[in-house]
Amino acid sequence: MRLRALVYRAHNPQWSWTPISGEGARRHGGRFNRRGVPALYTSFAPLVAIREAQPLGRPMQPLTLCAYEVDAEPVFDARDQERRRALGVTESDLACPRWEAEMLAGAIPASQALADRLIAAGHVGMRVQSYAAGASADDLNLVLWSWSADRPARVVLIDDQGRLSETSEVRRGNSGPR
Repeated sequence: MRLRALVYRAHNPQWSWTPISGEGARRHGGRFNRRGVPALYTSFAPLVAIREAQPLGRPMQPLTLCAYEVDAEPVFDARDQERRRALGVTESDLACPRWEAEMLAGAIPASQALADRLIAAGHVGMRVQSYAAGASADDLNLVLWSWSADRPARVVLIDDQGRLSETSEVRRGNSGPR
């Protein structure tokens, strides 16, 4: 599916110099990306993005909240039960509550294996429910594995006032993995 949306990301201020790099996820891995695979984790609502940045409900730490315009395809919609059945995607593949412990133990969590399958099938990202502490079934995220300043996986940081140092680079198209 093609997805055109405004999404949000709350990230560690140490990455404010490069707000669409996916570098933190590449270095550390995430629910839907292995270490070494860049990913841009975003949410469809600012409060969901903040909740995602504090996934275990720990006390609030400083965050940088950014908004992005996205026009990307193909994006796998994990809410679409028919598409899930067609690709053999289960709820345990998505929720994968022990993903971090499994990854740290050297295993490949089901959620990362799912992301690998979707990437291999040509998907640039996935729309998926948030599994952060306190999230509801209506709280949604967009995880991107491939993006640039151009279609088919266009991501543009909204920073009209130039508050982040990378903005001029982003608008010229030097924004992330291709």
